[in-house]
Amino acid sequence: MDLRDFYLLAALIACLRLDSAIAQELIYTIREELPENVPIGNIPKDLNISHINAATGTSASLVYRLVSKAGDAPLVKVSSNTGEIFTTSNRIDREKLCAGASYAEENECFFELEVVILPNDFFRLIKIKIIVKDTNDNAPMFPSPVINISIPENTLINSRFPIPSATDPDTGFNGVQHYELLNGQSVFGLDIVETPEGEKWPQLIVQQNLDREQKDTYVMKIKVEDGGTPQKSSTAILQVTVSDVNDNRPVFKESQVEVHIPENAPVGTSVIQLHATDADIGSNAEIRYIFGAQVAPATKRFFALNNTTGLITVQRSLDREETAIHKVTVLASDGSSTPARATVTINVTDVNDNPPNIDLRYIISPINGTVYLSEKDPVNTKIALITVSDKDTDVNGKVICFIEREVPFHLKAVYDNQYLLETSSLLDYEGTKEFSFKIVASDSGKPSLNQTALVRVKLEDENDNPPIFSQPVIELSVSENNRRGLYLTTISATDEDSGKNADIVYQLGPNASFFDLDRKTGVLTASRVFDREEQERFIFTVTARDNGTPPLQSQAAVIVTVLDENDNSPKFTHNHFQFFVSENLPKYSTVGVITVTDADAGENKAVTLSILNDNENFVLDPYSGVIKSNVSFDREQQSSYTFDVKAVDGGQPPRSSTAKVTINVMDVNDNSPVVIYPPSNTSFKLVPLSAIPGSVVAEVFAVKYTIVSGNNKGLFRIDPVTGNITLEEKPTPNDVGLHRLVVNISDLGYPKSLHTLVLVFLYVNDTAGNASYIYDLIRRTMETPLDRNIGDSSQPYQNEDYLTIMIAIVAGAMVVIVVIFVTVLVRCRHASRFKAAQRSKQGAEWMSPNQENKQNKKKKRKKRKSPKSSLLNFVTIEESKPDDAVHEPINGTISLPAELEEQSIGRFDWGTAPPTTFKPNSPDLAKHYKSASPQSAFHLKPDTPVSVKKHHVIQELPLDNTFVGGGFKTKGPLHTRQVNEHFYWSISTAYKCPINQY
Repeated sequence: MDLRDFYLLAALIACLRLDSAIAQELIYTIREELPENVPIGNIPKDLNISHINAATGTSASLVYRLVSKAGDAPLVKVSSNTGEIFTTSNRIDREKLCAGASYAEENECFFELEVVILPNDFFRLIKIKIIVKDTNDNAPMFPSPVINISIPENTLINSRFPIPSATDPDTGFNGVQHYELLNGQSVFGLDIVETPEGEKWPQLIVQQNLDREQKDTYVMKIKVEDGGTPQKSSTAILQVTVSDVNDNRPVFKESQVEVHIPENAPVGTSVIQLHATDADIGSNAEIRYIFGAQVAPATKRFFALNNTTGLITVQRSLDREETAIHKVTVLASDGSSTPARATVTINVTDVNDNPPNIDLRYIISPINGTVYLSEKDPVNTKIALITVSDKDTDVNGKVICFIEREVPFHLKAVYDNQYLLETSSLLDYEGTKEFSFKIVASDSGKPSLNQTALVRVKLEDENDNPPIFSQPVIELSVSENNRRGLYLTTISATDEDSGKNADIVYQLGPNASFFDLDRKTGVLTASRVFDREEQERFIFTVTARDNGTPPLQSQAAVIVTVLDENDNSPKFTHNHFQFFVSENLPKYSTVGVITVTDADAGENKAVTLSILNDNENFVLDPYSGVIKSNVSFDREQQSSYTFDVKAVDGGQPPRSSTAKVTINVMDVNDNSPVVIYPPSNTSFKLVPLSAIPGSVVAEVFAVKYTIVSGNNKGLFRIDPVTGNITLEEKPTPNDVGLHRLVVNISDLGYPKSLHTLVLVFLYVNDTAGNASYIYDLIRRTMETPLDRNIGDSSQPYQNEDYLTIMIAIVAGAMVVIVVIFVTVLVRCRHASRFKAAQRSKQGAEWMSPNQENKQNKKKKRKKRKSPKSSLLNFVTIEESKPDDAVHEPINGTISLPAELEEQSIGRFDWGTAPPTTFKPNSPDLAKHYKSASPQSAFHLKPDTPVSVKKHHVIQELPLDNTFVGGGFKTKGPLHTRQVNEHFYWSISTAYKCPINQY
């Protein structure tokens, strides 16, 4: 294995010990003085770097870049594409490169360089060491062209005298290899002595006895040659002077001395005191100390030797970093031919007198001393390779490197005393546009010394910030009826980027046809006239887009609220409101609600109502529109009220409108049935025993008739329509006596029928006999409850068996219970049929009184003159009412005044019917009333005749609703019957009504 192979093997081993992802090392050996473009090595080949991307299989474009210091003349160059290393036109001179150094081996002269492989994701740092081998380009030279040697005349044959050695800057075989004595005249010969350090010292050999008296001077030449190819040599004149004899040499106590002295030792400091002795006496014993011929001139400049005392002192400031070891040869001569020799090794010890050195080599080439980075550059982007060094040694030469302040950069150690400056985080141009920081190198000496290097970095902007609106939602307000082109606002967005990346244009989004937006200035104007009643709010977006590549944008929402102006008058839902109320409605009750709207808003919409011409019959709430009565209604006195209502809004100036209101008073069944016959509760009729069944024995003339008590034998029957009381069977002698029939008379009034009880006394006998006796019996019956029978003869109280009475009462009660049960079943069936019929009518439009029928004159009720008619015609209602008197218990008593004078049958007081406001439906509220109100019901006025073509249909609705009304025609005729009388006779088993006295 030759030397080159050894070096390559060492380089490979060193590379294996490094992190290939960060740094690797190569070692090459070249010879000095090579011409330009001589290949030195191939980085990818020598490091086995593949140009193929393992992930994609495609060729990767790698860039090889030599990291050089600004101002340096590069000795080699690197191909950026192939990674090959070549020599340059700059001469590689080993002697200049390693001047002043002494090398024991050829490979100790070298220089180093760094190469980086880019891009960043493939980054590698290659440290290259180039060993410069010597070329024989220098000839060996003697210290002086003339060499003088003095030899005593009594010198013995084969005595040797040293000749100053020649020096050659080349090394190895190219250095001094051979000496030759020319023209030695056979008196002198030449011998070469090789020192342990490898130096060759020539010595002159005396081959013959000398005689100064015969010849005191010999002149010869000495030639020196090196071992290079071609071989180089030089000569010097060697002049030998034969001197007088001094046969004793001085002797040093120590021939090898080593001393240490700090490099900051002041001038004049003693280094060492040498001492030699001589056995001679006199002048031959006088010793002079001199530097030997091998002492370098530089060493002689630093140290002084006292010729007499042998004291070595410092005569110039020392610098360990320049020369750490000085070897001094001191000769002690007494004038004889062979002086004594002593070697002094002076070790200059280190003092921390050198600050660290920072060698900053940029990977990204600076421009005018500033490195430019893009803010989109990734983390760990390499900026520079920094090498720190210190000429001092040990602790004084241990250097640490750091960045002076907190910046988004850091130093990554790759070798001892070598760092990569790279980014430590993402950069943000908008945060900081420029960085200026110092890199500090500090040693560990005491006191510590440091050095700084200034780094300037400027960022280049990237379009990485979208425009930002100051408000994400922009709210504006504008009055309606504006002019076109009205300025609304200026929309503004900001962009943290710079240059064209911060140039913003504005654009309207959809639903913004009523607006114009200047793309450059952001001025928003109205392109149309706004009408708040048509649209009160506009919501659209505005886009702000910059001019970067690619462009970025953002949006803001714009809400424009149109403010109201009083440009609309109040509007009634109907020009004519009609309300229907019951005549029994209490004073101050609600009779209707006026509905008015205003398309404006706010105060312009606040409507106040007032009555114009009512004479204070009604009170109108100015805000809610509720109309309340200020009179007690009586349809018989006044059937309708009409007045105007005015609505005024709160705008400036105010607007107003009017509407007509009609209050129709509806009839209520507030009069109990009037009994025309019998004329009083104390009259009676004679029923002869000869009367045949079916014959009319008495008449009750009113409306609806029912015998509720006194007919326990079933002897009599009353026609529920005509009121005629007929015999069911022929009377027998057992039936002779006074019979009291309790007859219930009920009308068909709304909202509740009224009842009247009347007593019909029938005296069964052939003749009336004593009328006073009969009247006395009648008076006595007044003390008997109505639900009990009074007897069967002229003396019912004496002849009636108590047990029979009890049995009759129990039987009557059972009959009543059965009748109630049957009646309930019948009514339930009727109710279900009625509800089904009503549901089928819910889809139909609700009706108010037929306006056309109002023109028909009201027919006067015909007064009943005599109970001649046995059949009456009535208006019928399909559904029987649960409050019918048939179902009410008998709870009345008859009390007569002291005088048995006839009194007319009184009217029953309507005390149980609640006041009700009747309100007809309007076309626009019909659906609401159908769903939220009770089932409709049709009622006829009970106290007036009703014509065939004229009907009053009313609807009861909740009082808390708003009602509007007006006259409208019904879609079809109502179901009617010819009415000759206004009452039904009905059978009832229970009563709560008192008996009218007359």
